[in-house]
Amino acid sequence: MAKKAKSAHLTLLGRSEARIPASPVEATLETFPNPARRNYRVHFETSDFTSLCPVTGQADFAKIEIDYIPGKLCVESKSLKFYLASFRNERGFNEAVANRILDDLVRACQPREANITASFSARGGIALTVRASFPDRSVGGDSVRPAKSDGSAARRPTGRR
Repeated sequence: MAKKAKSAHLTLLGRSEARIPASPVEATLETFPNPARRNYRVHFETSDFTSLCPVTGQADFAKIEIDYIPGKLCVESKSLKFYLASFRNERGFNEAVANRILDDLVRACQPREANITASFSARGGIALTVRASFPDRSVGGDSVRPAKSDGSAARRPTGRR
């Protein structure tokens, strides 16, 4: 009986008639109480992610990896599957999509730490990977200098002496 009470609020798990939401706004990331008191990492991975380019409407395919250290709540995996599938008709730049997934995950379960890696398939010969973290931390290791405020590029070493 206690087991049933703990999962009574989960609406997707164990139900085959559930439908995929039409958009992320309609989707719900369901949670359940964290069963452990220690820090541990949860890893989700799917290669079955699709969203749409906001300009052309063409499909963007991605491998999504989510790692998080739960706080008081854990994300239920079937609701995550349905949530991610709800992006299939959603237009958005890859960077915005990846950050939205992280923001929604944080809002749903308030993890101690969360990281997302969204590796989008090449389009036009260029693949794109977005990595976002909670709490925010410096990306670091960037070898590219920012443009100067006057619009010109910052001077880079030429390798000549």
